[in-house]
Amino acid sequence: MRRYYIGVDLGTSAVKLLLVDEKGEILSSVTKEYPLLFPQPGWSEQEPEKWWSACREGIKELLNGYDASLVAGIGCGGQMHGLVVLDRDNNVIRPAILWNDGRTSEEVDYLNNVIGKERLSELTANIAFAGFTAPKILWMKKHEKEKFDRIARIMLPKDYINYMLTGAHVCDYSDASGMLLLDVKNKRWSKEMLEICCVREDQLPRLYESYEVVGTVKRDVAASLGLPEGVKVVAGAGDNAAAAVGTGTVTDGACNISLGTSGTIFISSDTFGVDPHNALHAFAHASGGWHLMGVVLSAASCNKWFCDEILKSRDYSGEQADITDDDLGRCSVFFLPYLMGERSPINDTDARGTFIGLSMDTQRKDMVQAVLEGVAFAIRDSFEVARALGITIHSSKLCGGGGKSPLWRKIMANVLGIRIEVPSAEEGPGYGGAMLAMVGCGQYESVAQCAGDLVSTARVIEPDPAIKERYEERYQKFRRIYPQLKSLFPELK
Repeated sequence: MRRYYIGVDLGTSAVKLLLVDEKGEILSSVTKEYPLLFPQPGWSEQEPEKWWSACREGIKELLNGYDASLVAGIGCGGQMHGLVVLDRDNNVIRPAILWNDGRTSEEVDYLNNVIGKERLSELTANIAFAGFTAPKILWMKKHEKEKFDRIARIMLPKDYINYMLTGAHVCDYSDASGMLLLDVKNKRWSKEMLEICCVREDQLPRLYESYEVVGTVKRDVAASLGLPEGVKVVAGAGDNAAAAVGTGTVTDGACNISLGTSGTIFISSDTFGVDPHNALHAFAHASGGWHLMGVVLSAASCNKWFCDEILKSRDYSGEQADITDDDLGRCSVFFLPYLMGERSPINDTDARGTFIGLSMDTQRKDMVQAVLEGVAFAIRDSFEVARALGITIHSSKLCGGGGKSPLWRKIMANVLGIRIEVPSAEEGPGYGGAMLAMVGCGQYESVAQCAGDLVSTARVIEPDPAIKERYEERYQKFRRIYPQLKSLFPELK
């Protein structure tokens, strides 16, 4: 029996929707953009209503020309950590405070230094980072007390979409892991953290595995979208866990690197484990297992910023065209990609983007190359933390918009010194969301079985020994730059 599944990738700049059949073939895709708000330097917000409008319009467009009665399920992957708050009348109280918002430095200091990193790690398997949800709740309590007192429901971005679809206030374990409110090891809300953040459990969503069905699309919503009654909605996942599902990174030791707005290195595990220094996040996985993850707050967004705003060019591939293999590892310019501060492994909201090594003979292409290399070096910082834990990574899947650049793929392979595999379906979180819906609807018995059947590799990039050696020398210089500048960054505000 033929069935269709809708995968939703609720990103920072746009929502991307996929229509996928039971064999994993992508039949249709639609992207709808929405604005990103920066009300103050270092702040980042969005209006959840704009997400829902984009999804509504996108789903109707997605189904154009297809038999909508065949749609069986919907799965959503979404940007993590964002604070979405609703009142008792289901009205959004304030714009969502996003994952890359840096306003919570005081709250992060309080959690890490007063409550204590060791205690936080015991309670949640993680320490506080500015992007996490708990510091945002504390910020809102301090600075917007009247609005804080009106909160009836706290949810994450993709959970708002699920709520509008089904009326169910739910969240999955992978996304909840990034709130700093979840006891990740035992997969339950931490009562101690709720007390610390002045949050009641009835304000928080009910927890599910990512592939579990949380409800069906409401009758009136289904009618407005052109969907049949009874379409199942699964809990979905945080974007990185959903992308890992979409790239088949679900078995023990498998690795996925994403070059999206942010950059991540994602290491799947069958067992729960914590980095003793908490430089990597210890989260639940959408597969039902666990993962360690390092996050670079600005990845493909660095290249977009440099090309769009500085070079005034949107010809991204054209800007990279003159960079040859002989150039790789020989660029004298370094770039620190900390445009929004940085998370893993330095956890510094004051860090800022920096070019260093410029000279009179620096060319346009040198700076483009430095941006791509800077992101790769920053991801290697987290890669080195994993290596110090005894984790051996021989290869990694690569996804995200930046992963479509052949040059960036080659840089990643040689900076990390590993084989890079590009999946046939380069749709990341949206494809993973559709796969989770397949499991929830009984098309597959498990996420691992679904990934085994549907995910294949389109191309492989092996590191070049000579380029790898040159990059090793460059990385050792790169890693010395931030420590030298760290004390200066707070003075630049």
